[in-house]
Parts: sequence; C-alpha cells; structure tokens
Amino acid sequence: MSIQRHDVGARMSKAVVHGNTVYLAGIVADAAKGKSVTEQTKDILAQIDGLLAKAGTDKTKLLTANIWITDMATFGEMNAVWDTWVSAGNTPARATVEAKLAAPDYKVEIMVVAAR
Repeated sequence: MSIQRHDVGARMSKAVVHGNTVYLAGIVADAAKGKSVTEQTKDILAQIDGLLAKAGTDKTKLLTANIWITDMATFGEMNAVWDTWVSAGNTPARATVEAKLAAPDYKVEIMVVAAR
C-alpha cells in the first residue's frame, strides 16, 4: 500500500494518507495565532477542511479527534465553534485535554483522523 504525504516539511507532514485512512498532524492557528480561542478554533478547522480535501475526504468521514487547549475554562468557547463545524450525525470519537502547547500564542491544537 502506498503512502501519500501532503504539506511536507523538514520535521513533519501536515497530512499522511495510508490506504483509505487520512492522518492529520496537530494543527494550530496560522492567521489567528495569538488571538482568541474562538478565532484560533475557526482558523484550525478551516485548515483541517483544506487538508482533508487535499487528501480526498472531508469532515463527514472523521473517525477521531484529539483537542488540546491551554485552559479548560475555554472549553465551552472552543466547543461553540466545534459544534457549528462538525457534521451532525458524523461526529468522531473525541478527547479534549488541557495542555501547555509549543508556543504561548497557541491556545488550541486539533489532530484528526478520517476515512477516505
């Protein structure tokens, strides 16, 4: 079975496809870096939509999601954005934990796995 990589960098690929499974790296805010949890979550989910499309799938085929937030007090704020984005009836298995992220400007990081 072949392996396809998308948005390949020196340290990691943002998406890896093996068979009919698409694995995304942990995605952090790009345009919304340093902004609110709401803005960062919107930015991240837009990136995820683009990466899934590049890999030949979409959010209706999500299998799992791992979400890291820097302050559990913002859980509701992140969920408000997530709930409007996620496909009703196609919600993935999901975990959300509080964690210190790679840089202080990042408040949310999301990693997903999807079927094709």
